[in-house]
Amino acid sequence: MASRYWVVSLPVQQSSSATSLWSRLQDSISKNSFDTPLYRFNIPNLRVGTLDLLLALSDDLVKSNNFIEGVCSKIRRQIEELERASGVASSSLTVDGVPVDSYLTRFVWDEAKYPTMSPLKETVDGVHSQVAKIEDDLKVRVAEYSNVRSQLNAINRKQTGSLAVRDLSNLVKPEDLITSEHLTTLLAVVSKFSQKDWLASYETLTSYVVPRSSKKLYEDNEYALYTVTLFTRDADNFRIKARERGFQIRDFEYNPETHESRKQELEKLMQDQETFRSSLLQWCYTSYGEVFSSWMHFCAVRVFAESILRYGLPPSFLSVVLSPSVKSEKRVRSILESLCDSSNSTYWKTEDEGAVGAFGGDAEVHPYVSFTINLV
Repeated sequence: MASRYWVVSLPVQQSSSATSLWSRLQDSISKNSFDTPLYRFNIPNLRVGTLDLLLALSDDLVKSNNFIEGVCSKIRRQIEELERASGVASSSLTVDGVPVDSYLTRFVWDEAKYPTMSPLKETVDGVHSQVAKIEDDLKVRVAEYSNVRSQLNAINRKQTGSLAVRDLSNLVKPEDLITSEHLTTLLAVVSKFSQKDWLASYETLTSYVVPRSSKKLYEDNEYALYTVTLFTRDADNFRIKARERGFQIRDFEYNPETHESRKQELEKLMQDQETFRSSLLQWCYTSYGEVFSSWMHFCAVRVFAESILRYGLPPSFLSVVLSPSVKSEKRVRSILESLCDSSNSTYWKTEDEGAVGAFGGDAEVHPYVSFTINLV
């Protein structure tokens, strides 16, 4: 699939026809740039309206095109992100089951969706509002998915962060703790480099520590988690003394109900994340097709409006789609220019290629209508 296409319209002279111009273009491309794919871009006769309306519309066309193209890109990037997160192979994007490049190169106007007798501004506004609605829907759906991901990430950080901050419920078992009328077990977070110091000093930090009661439960890259058993009445004093030596005593109370509740919450969030991800991905596939279809209809309106303003009435032009390689661009531009009226070429091609300016503020200045569509 090519990733970059030119949409071009060439003026049909009074002594010629669109069919004969198409044949001449095909012949020139095949002889001088045979590796350049060439297709007809079939645009119906749309409702022209007045010149003033066309001029007013032209000011908005490039801006609207950038907006629609931007929404296409947003949805495509979201699809790529979701596919990576799901670990699924990237699939080809389609419009009504047709690959997007085929939809462009075999474009057919949807009369039922966009009646050709509707004013051009009404068609453009309809496309813009539809795409804006899809963009708003995308924001809502992505926010829902991101919210679940954020909750899940917060829980995962608590479960996988350093021992100084992480949730300890999945590291401590009931048998690791002694809780009675007089005895209690505390959990100490000790720097990996201070473990010898801890083992040598914990029994003497206060007077009521059970000898040899400390046991290492877990160790990460920074800290080790130890238990220590002592008289309950001495717990607060031990916390103070431990903090003075650089040991952190973590508050912890084993509660099987809380542990089970957290486990269920995690499982539910993981299920919700997968549900949202799957739903969002499916919605993106469908919506990308809708937006791309709208974009191609918008491009057809843009070609039509530009061609009327460039070549005049009645509409008489040939619109095509090409995909030249980078090395063939200059050659193809020369071919297209050779098929334009020489006076038209002189008017639009100036020495500084900026004196006249292109339609709608477009940067591409040629003696024919031309703009680029990037599919990826």
